[in-house]
Amino acid sequence: MSAMGGFSRAVTTVGRSARSAQLLRHTQTRKLNIHEYASMQVMKEYGVPTPKNSVATSAEEAQKVYDAGELGEDVVIKAQVLAGGRGRGTFKNGFEGGVQMVSKSEEAKDIASKMLGQLLVTKQTGEEGKPCERVLLMERLKLKRETYFSILLDRSHVGVTLVGSPAGGMSIEDVAAETPEKIFTEKVDIMSGLQEEQVDRLAKNLGYEGEAHGKAKKVIQSLYNLFIDCDCTLVEINPLAETESGDVFCCDAKLNFDDNAEFRQEKIFAFRDRNQEDKREVEASKYDLNYIGLDGTVGCMVNGAGLAMSTLDIVTLHGGSASNFLDLGGGATKDAVQKAFELLNDDDKVKSILVNIFGGIMRCDIIAEGMVAAAKEIGLEKPLVVRLKGTNVEKAREILGSSDVKLTMLDDLDEAAATAVKLAA
Repeated sequence: MSAMGGFSRAVTTVGRSARSAQLLRHTQTRKLNIHEYASMQVMKEYGVPTPKNSVATSAEEAQKVYDAGELGEDVVIKAQVLAGGRGRGTFKNGFEGGVQMVSKSEEAKDIASKMLGQLLVTKQTGEEGKPCERVLLMERLKLKRETYFSILLDRSHVGVTLVGSPAGGMSIEDVAAETPEKIFTEKVDIMSGLQEEQVDRLAKNLGYEGEAHGKAKKVIQSLYNLFIDCDCTLVEINPLAETESGDVFCCDAKLNFDDNAEFRQEKIFAFRDRNQEDKREVEASKYDLNYIGLDGTVGCMVNGAGLAMSTLDIVTLHGGSASNFLDLGGGATKDAVQKAFELLNDDDKVKSILVNIFGGIMRCDIIAEGMVAAAKEIGLEKPLVVRLKGTNVEKAREILGSSDVKLTMLDDLDEAAATAVKLAA
């Protein structure tokens, strides 16, 4: 599970445990997340040791990969879905487990056929699940022990932090909550970079000894280089494992990248799988709308991230739940506003729409024009509650007043939120 925040390795108190859990729960949302097979390819370019693996898009291809014999007799098949908890997930066809072990050719074909083309439901996907269009076949290594390692952006440190634990192969959130003393961190100075002694100390804290210690250090340094060079927001390896022969491998990987770095990371962004993303977010991005899909019933359209967060809080305070975070920003055009209304109107989860605009750079009349245009083009069918304040608000009122748009106009945000929640019930 990805994480943001910070905690101190030196203090092993209850307070530290709480901060650790908070760090490991918080997930950055605006980033590129790529499939495990793609992460393996990126790591290979940086000399990071991974088990032999190959990707397949059909059951027949999976069988051919197995029959080639390069992965050995015991092979792991993993559903390529961008969500955690795949191993305990269930496919819509009733097949259980997105991670399976096979030791025969027909088993590889059979398992792949039950995964491919199906929706996998995990604790992170929601009830709708996510489509499995590829499976990763990987050699099964004989592991001596499993550890956890990640690199992330830590806001409290204002820089990069390395997180490790000798307790790998399990939920790191559980480790943070139950045995926080098993979590170790190294904060990287933004000016001097990762130091040799930090790498050495973390490898020791993860329990690597002898030749394995040197190999673990090399892996940690290589992953750090990848993190910096590729504009990552997260590198998470669980498990970072030691084999019975003393080698160190990254057996499972999650890599996230800064969306703003697409212009210089074209090769990596070619791995983007739009089918795994919220279709509402994909459509909103075409109009530069800051949209994050949620699971509630009140559609929210706001300008400014702070006001948007406050609006979501007030909706929740009145017993409702937002279906989205939608920040128009300060430069939205009439077309963008119209598109925002289309997104909310087309969302089956949305039962009412709350518009909360404080006009500054984003003028209220632009919002009104977009609202009227949307009503004419698509027909706004959802109950609409509007609160406008600020620049050109009177002009906006005139535009809305002379239109056929059915809405409830209110000046008080608290009253507006309560009304939207009531209409969504």
